[in-house]
Amino acid sequence: MDTSRSRRRAAVGAVTALLLLALTAVAGPTAAAESHSPPAADPTAIRDWNVIATDTISANLGPTRPSGQVVIWHGFVSAAVYNAVVGIQRTYAPYKWRARGPSTASPEAAAVTAAHRVLLTYFPASQAPLDAAYADSLAKIPEGRAKRQGVAFGERAAAHLIELREDDGRFAPVEFTAAPAPGVWRPTPPAHLPFIDPWLATLRPLLLTSPAQFRPGPPPALSSARYAQDVNEVKVMGAKTGSARTAQQTETALFFGGNLAVQFQSAFRDHTARHHLDIADTARIFAAGNASATDAVVTAWDAKLHYGFWRPITAVQLADTDGNPATDADPQWQPLLVTPPHPDYLSGHTTVAGAVIRTLTGILGTTHIDLNVPSEITGTTRHYAEAGQFNEDMINARVWAGIHFRTADVVGCRAGTRIGVWALTHYFSPLRPAGRHAMPPAQQLCPPGSAS
Repeated sequence: MDTSRSRRRAAVGAVTALLLLALTAVAGPTAAAESHSPPAADPTAIRDWNVIATDTISANLGPTRPSGQVVIWHGFVSAAVYNAVVGIQRTYAPYKWRARGPSTASPEAAAVTAAHRVLLTYFPASQAPLDAAYADSLAKIPEGRAKRQGVAFGERAAAHLIELREDDGRFAPVEFTAAPAPGVWRPTPPAHLPFIDPWLATLRPLLLTSPAQFRPGPPPALSSARYAQDVNEVKVMGAKTGSARTAQQTETALFFGGNLAVQFQSAFRDHTARHHLDIADTARIFAAGNASATDAVVTAWDAKLHYGFWRPITAVQLADTDGNPATDADPQWQPLLVTPPHPDYLSGHTTVAGAVIRTLTGILGTTHIDLNVPSEITGTTRHYAEAGQFNEDMINARVWAGIHFRTADVVGCRAGTRIGVWALTHYFSPLRPAGRHAMPPAQQLCPPGSAS
């Protein structure tokens, strides 16, 4: 009896196997792939589209635009890509979204679709290169249900981000109206350009509750010793000619004299590749880093518009009007770098750096950041092992370049650090223990305000 049952089971198994083989043969290789191939999830796709985003933004805004606007677009793209990936893999909490994609969908297809759709929406003039890049990316992903589901979910993620950002204050008619006076910003030489992109000061943040959430107190009073120390330091260390800078200090000033957003994108790509992060962790670093940088720009521009503090070039040349006996005017003084067309306080560079570096230390769970940062200005790459060293160099660089007072740099770094803490306290958290999330013990990542 048992032998008969065994024979019948074997016969049924053989028939079933033959039927499966026949069905596979009829359906073809696509059906087999859909049944057995895991969804495409190569994190290289995120890095590739970060390069495409960087090039697209540069092509539309100009490669040397002296504004924080570049960061904003990276924040939008990265947030959409992050949602597209984690909404499928369910490793981290999506950004302001409850939707979930099918677990059988390709996160890779979702990521490239989300990036393409967001960039195409905001930069329609770049449609031809964007569409060509998108076709190339999709061609690398196996055909099948996983790809189709990924594309569909990526479109949803992009549409959600675009909807979130409707009526957010972009390009609002904001103006700087303060009349020139001692301590008040005014257009600076050589071009005497007006305050660039003042609408960034009122833009709805990605993570914070308002642009002024982390607005610091005012800059030093013109009559204060702190102010005189700031002026005299930048006058000596930031002069275009005859300064007291060493060659290394000049190189540091030049190294950070370009587009910080572009430098960070390159550093993110390199770090995620060298550390072999998977697609969700890669998406998270880009999203958390760029979202905190976005709100750092908003925070810095809020302070710039609110306080309207003059730049070193104006302060040094007009020091005889500041009422401080410890400062002396030099009408011929020029900074090492051309002064960007917006007020001193806060420093956009150090606020962004403070936010990004604090966000990275929170994600990595250590102050050892291991970043390779390139500079298009010097054509060199620096390795930063520790978070504090990066912030210290950034703060010094803006003073040695002659374009910021040290107080604007240090306070900017501290404001950015608060933004980074807020970012990881409220967003990008793991949904299960396997997720990477361990904020290190509270440490001062910004150096003190005294001269280095």
